[in-house]
Amino acid sequence: MRAGFPRRVGAAAVAALLCVPLAAPAAQARTRHDPTAGGGRHHVVTWAASADRQGAGPAERSYRLVVRTSVAGSALRVRLSNAFGEHPVTFASAYAGLQRQGAELVRGSNRRLAFGGQTSVTVPPGQTVLSDPLPGSLAAQSDLVVSLYVTGAQGPTTGHGMAMQTSYATAGDHAAEEAATNWTDPIGSWYWLDAVSVQTSTAITSVVTLGDSITDGWASASDTNRRWPDYLARRLDAAGSPVRGVANEGISGNKVLADGAGEAALRRLDRDVLSQPGVSTVIVLEGINDIKAHTGVTVDDLTAGYRQIADRAHAAGRCVVGATVMPYKGWSEYDAAGEAVRQGVNDWIRHSGTFDAVVDLDRITRSPYDPQALLPFFDGGDHLHPNDKGMQAMADAVDLTALRCDR
Repeated sequence: MRAGFPRRVGAAAVAALLCVPLAAPAAQARTRHDPTAGGGRHHVVTWAASADRQGAGPAERSYRLVVRTSVAGSALRVRLSNAFGEHPVTFASAYAGLQRQGAELVRGSNRRLAFGGQTSVTVPPGQTVLSDPLPGSLAAQSDLVVSLYVTGAQGPTTGHGMAMQTSYATAGDHAAEEAATNWTDPIGSWYWLDAVSVQTSTAITSVVTLGDSITDGWASASDTNRRWPDYLARRLDAAGSPVRGVANEGISGNKVLADGAGEAALRRLDRDVLSQPGVSTVIVLEGINDIKAHTGVTVDDLTAGYRQIADRAHAAGRCVVGATVMPYKGWSEYDAAGEAVRQGVNDWIRHSGTFDAVVDLDRITRSPYDPQALLPFFDGGDHLHPNDKGMQAMADAVDLTALRCDR
């Protein structure tokens, strides 16, 4: 684990996090950089993962889902999704706590969530549900654990397949437990949980990173939060930026134009980006999967897709940052035709004026000796996905001031 990025929270810190009652304002934890404490407040997304269709989930099973928050706040709410289910699913009990280690929670941190005042909720197919606000404050960079006891699950489930984070499952209802004893099944996906939000100053907003496996974190080290959006979240928090939350809406294999690995970016934009609370900005890093699929996608095809994303986001009052498509020479699907499309797309991203700002990730990550290939120091080994150093360089390339625009 990298020094300076603590992942565990001790019992002494719990009072400053989830278990502080809102009735004691003086004890509430505030973000140390918040310049507007005491002003108006709203909910912002502090964590998210793109929902997709997963395999059938067994009934009468509990899930302990570990996620890393970005922006601090109070009145935590979780969003549970049955977007891809074909049958109703019942969350018979749901809790939120803090990770101590593995499946073990910090003592006294695990508290029951409610939905419309009820401790159980049934979500119809294609729908989502938002929990009631949970009293207390939650720090930035917390290892939050949402535990769900799920009943009635049939057919396909909804979740995020490549979490790059170990969570846990077990038979029966163990959601309320803080010990790890019964959580014997490590899992590498997040099920049903697709967003967490907190209440903070109205001057604080979040950014959504819309992308594919590069944004999803493939080739970064698991269980260390070293995806490039994680590095970006740490930068924003340290800088005290007004854009402080980060929601990672990457799906491995995702495309701008066509469904396949998840719904196309054009189709999932409303659910994964525009529906999230407190979002002011979206960073778009997509297109390599459209290009390398050898389906005849042209520069005009892709740029028309980008323009639609930007237009819809702008109509919703969001700023849009375009990221250039990174090199992929050495990947099995690389060819000269695809490279020509990538170069044309990047030229359009840089110069079309469609985006409010541009982050030139192609320039940052390419080799000076072979600009069609990733810099070897950043190459995760397959010539397409950056390693941890590459992920950090990507995040460092983002001009934090460019995440704000006049919209």
